[in-house]
Amino acid sequence: MPAIDLNCDLGESFGVYKIGMDNEVLPFVTSANIACGFHAGDPLVMEKTVALCREHGVRAGAHPGFPDLAGFGRRNMSLSPEEAKAGVMYQIGALKAFCDGAGVRLCHVKPHGALYNMAAKDYKLAKAICQAIKEVDESMVLLALSGSEMLRAAKELGISCASEVFADRAYQRDGTLVPRSQKGAVIEDEDLAVSRVIRMAREGKVEAIDGSDISIEADSVCVHGDGKRALEFVKKIRESLENAGIGLKAF
Repeated sequence: MPAIDLNCDLGESFGVYKIGMDNEVLPFVTSANIACGFHAGDPLVMEKTVALCREHGVRAGAHPGFPDLAGFGRRNMSLSPEEAKAGVMYQIGALKAFCDGAGVRLCHVKPHGALYNMAAKDYKLAKAICQAIKEVDESMVLLALSGSEMLRAAKELGISCASEVFADRAYQRDGTLVPRSQKGAVIEDEDLAVSRVIRMAREGKVEAIDGSDISIEADSVCVHGDGKRALEFVKKIRESLENAGIGLKAF
């Protein structure tokens, strides 16, 4: 039976500001990408999210982003490879401290937002991220966009990697995500999103925004936990995958 990982970006609350439905969503996913304080999250939120991962048996991963709390890490920044590498190492190290304290293994790293999208196309940035992972703990897995420069850099540096696809995001013809500023970037029709996920898992194909079919590798599917119907959506995707004979298993 084919199997796929179901991951979610979590731990994105900050101080008195609550974002997402971490407690409710965690029981239905297999991997969690935990914000590390640069684009979202704070020490208490990080500690709590790691504890929740331990409680529910969910794999914990670091979700480093650009230092941009106001923009939620979704604004492009011009950093040198050295700055990017140091920033990613800093964030992984911060989350790893909480994981070590809780007896939880930090399994993977998935860049966030603009850092993720830029590194998907920019090999130098992608390489800097991979170097950061390798220097902190080379056993960690890089979770990155299918077909991206991040995966190429990981393979060249000898880092394990997994290909990620998105349940609720539209794709461009080149396999990158449609920018959120563009109409149709976020797929709001849950049934359509679910059918796309099942096809990606079974056939390795997805329809791009221009109507063309593109090849895609799906080791893990991302569902976002901060939408209005996040919990219902995650439940629906999990149930639909299981009904389609596709197992759920952390990569």
